Amino acid sequence: MNAIPGAARAYICCAVLGALACVLPAFALPGLRHGPTAGTESLWPAVLLLGALYALCETPARCRFLGRSVRGSVPVAAGSFFPVLLTAAFLLPPAAAALVAVPGALAGQVARRPAGVRRVWRAAQLAIAIWAAAQAHRLLGGPAALGGAATAPGHGVPDFPYVLLPAGAGALAFCLALTALDGGILVTAERRPVRTAWRGLLPRSLAPYGAHALAGLMMAVLWRSSYGPLSALFVLLPMYISCWVFAQYHRERAAHQATIRALVQAVDLKDRYTRGHSERVGRASVMIAGELGIDDERLEVIRFAGILHDVGKLGVPTRVLRKDGPLTPEERRVIELHPEYGHEIVRGIDFLGEARSAILHHHERLDGSGYPYGLAGAEIPELARVVAVADAFDAMTSTRSYRRARPVPVAVAELRRCAGSQFDPRMVRALVRALDRHGWQTAVTSDEPGPRELPAGPRLPAPAHAVAAPRENVPPAHHSTGPRTTPTPTPGAPGGRP
Repeated sequence: MNAIPGAARAYICCAVLGALACVLPAFALPGLRHGPTAGTESLWPAVLLLGALYALCETPARCRFLGRSVRGSVPVAAGSFFPVLLTAAFLLPPAAAALVAVPGALAGQVARRPAGVRRVWRAAQLAIAIWAAAQAHRLLGGPAALGGAATAPGHGVPDFPYVLLPAGAGALAFCLALTALDGGILVTAERRPVRTAWRGLLPRSLAPYGAHALAGLMMAVLWRSSYGPLSALFVLLPMYISCWVFAQYHRERAAHQATIRALVQAVDLKDRYTRGHSERVGRASVMIAGELGIDDERLEVIRFAGILHDVGKLGVPTRVLRKDGPLTPEERRVIELHPEYGHEIVRGIDFLGEARSAILHHHERLDGSGYPYGLAGAEIPELARVVAVADAFDAMTSTRSYRRARPVPVAVAELRRCAGSQFDPRMVRALVRALDRHGWQTAVTSDEPGPRELPAGPRLPAPAHAVAAPRENVPPAHHSTGPRTTPTPTPGAPGGRP
C-alpha cells in the first residue's frame, strides 16, 4: 500500500465506503434478515447461488480446458463472467445484487501487485456498478417485466420486448459506473491527465457490456421460468466460448511479445551500449502518447514502435556501431541506412501495424532535413514524431562511448530549442508534462553486466533529475542533418551520430 500514491489510496478508500453503503442494506432486507416471512420469499438461495457461481467462475487462475499458450495455461479474461453479476442485478434488490459481486472479486486472480489492494478495489468497483445496474433496472420496472418481483421460478411470463428496455438501462448504468471509477483510478494511481483519463473508455465498453447484459437477461428469464435456476446455467456455455476466444488472443499476443523480445535482444547483443535503450524509448513513447490522449488501442503499437525503432542496426556493421569517437562521413552514410533496414526486417510482421512506418521515419526532421526520405511537417507519421522525441531524450540522458549522460533539465532544454525545426512541438510539450508528472528513471547503466527488465510504463513519481547512465552509443535523429549528407554535429554528440 505504501507504493500507491496518496490520492489513489484515498480514492480506493472512498470506493470501499461507497461499496459498503451499497451492500450493508442487504442485511436489512426481509428476505435476508430473517429468511422468508409472510408474503416474502427468502433471497438467500439466489444470493448464495449467484455469489458462489460468480466466485467459482473467477477463482481459477488458469483454464486448463482452453488449451496451452506459449507460456502455459491461459488465464480467464477479466469480465468474462459479468453476465452472472448482471443476472443478479435483474433478479435481486440492488443491495443484494451488490453483495453477489464481493466474494468472487475478492477471490479472483490479479496479475500485478499489490494483490490485496487490487482485489479490494475490484470488489468495491463491481459492488457499486452492480448496485447502479440494479437501481436502473428497477427504476424502469424491470422486475415486473420479468414476471414479478419474486426470485423463485414460475411466477410470471416476461413482458417481451419491453423487458429489453430495463435490461439495457441496467447495462448502461453498469457501464457508466465502471467507466467513471476506472477513469478516477487512472487519474489518481496512474497520474493520467484529467482531460484524457476517461477518453475512449465508454465507447469501448458499450458493445461488450451490452452483450453481457443480453446473456444476463437470458439467465434471468430462464431462472424465472418453470425450469428453474439449473436451466440458467446453460447460458454459461457462450461465456466459456468467449474465454476460448480470449485464449486464442492470449496465445497470439504472447507470440507477439516473444517476437519483440527476440529482436530487441539481438540488437542489444550486437551493440553493447544500447542495452535498455529500446525499452526506455518504448516507455517514453507511451508517456508522450498518454499525454496526447492517444487511444489505448494504439498505445501498444506505440510501445512496439519505440522498442523496435533501432532494430535496423542489425544490418549495420558491428565495428561502426561500437566505434569510439566521431563517425566518418562514409560510416555515417552506412549507419543512416538503419531505418530502412529496420523497416525491411519488420515489414512482414502484420501485428506491428503503423509501428512499421515509425521505425522507417523516426529520423525525419520537421524541417525536412532528416532521413531517409527528407519528409517534413505533417508528412512525417505521428508515431514517428513521438518516437523521435523519445529517442532523442533517452539518447541525451544516456551515457555513450564518447560522452556522459546529460541531466534531464538540460536534455529538455535542448528538445525545446530544437522544437519546430527538428521535433514536433506538441510531442516535446507532451514529454515535458509527462516528466513533470512521472519523473524519469533508468535501470540499466554502462557499468552493469546486462540488461534488466524494465516496467512497461511509469508507476511512481521520481525527481526530474534522477537519471542514471545507461548504455547507448548511437544517438537518434536529432544528431543528423539530412538524407545522405555530411552531418553537422549537434551539442553533446561529437561527430553527430544518428
